[in-house]
Amino acid sequence: MASYCFSLVSFCDRMLQKAFVYAGLESKLLDVDDKTTMHCWTPKKLDANKQNIILIHGFGTNAMWQWYPQIKPFTQSFNVYVPDLVFFGGSTTKSSERSEIFQAESLMKMLKRLGVSKISVVGTSYGGFVAYTLTYLYPEVVDKVVIASSSICGQLEDNIELLKRSNMSKISDLLLPQSPAILRTLTRLTVYKSPITIVPNFILKDFIQTLYAENRAEKVELLEGIILGSGSETPLPVINKDVLIVWGEHDQIFPLEKAFQLKRHLVDQEAELVVMKNTSHVPHIENPQVFNTIVKNFLLNHKQSIS
Repeated sequence: MASYCFSLVSFCDRMLQKAFVYAGLESKLLDVDDKTTMHCWTPKKLDANKQNIILIHGFGTNAMWQWYPQIKPFTQSFNVYVPDLVFFGGSTTKSSERSEIFQAESLMKMLKRLGVSKISVVGTSYGGFVAYTLTYLYPEVVDKVVIASSSICGQLEDNIELLKRSNMSKISDLLLPQSPAILRTLTRLTVYKSPITIVPNFILKDFIQTLYAENRAEKVELLEGIILGSGSETPLPVINKDVLIVWGEHDQIFPLEKAFQLKRHLVDQEAELVVMKNTSHVPHIENPQVFNTIVKNFLLNHKQSIS
């Protein structure tokens, strides 16, 4: 008799797809050039009275798993675009480029293919690096900017401190876990009150195999290719936009001081900083109701940014 193996994570993935469709989005796979293919959830019908926003995910799982708490409330107020960055979800490339500059350029090509000429960006963690880069490369396209939990002003020693907190020897081993024990460590650092201690190992193994294993070697190269927050000698550009910085009070991946450093860097733009209590590195998942309200108020009530 043939064995039957049920994947709870795959089942949840299908449920998330249905939720995105129910919220008025559709899945599109776009060849943005002769080497790169981008997957993006896009509005089925555009509303000319709504702002365009793009949600740029962080390292780890695909975009659906990171932004699902935002989809229903945000699609009520915005034309929402939710891409998978290159080597996540359905996005891939034959190019050897691995920096966040390449990710931003690929997103820009995708937006052009979709006919988007003006958009506000919301980026979390690694996605914040990409959002910041997209903004300074294409200021004529980007309107307002939300950066969440993203150590754009970081230095190399920050990685050393993170390795000490995690008792790991490589950042890639922490952010791309290959065992339930390491996934528990990662979750302990990213979630203030982690429920993962009661999750059995077989589910964590399913999670790792379904959502972390694909393109692992390429994702390691992405980590090695990060320019922002790496202590690069290249001066960090200042973006001339309305900026909202959102950070978890207890973030152990990028500690709260990194939020204040970014705010000081953007002093002339009077960037707004909101610290969310009782959250860590993923406040948009830990307390989505508060996060969504903060972001919606910023995007809907601020004047249009200067290009």
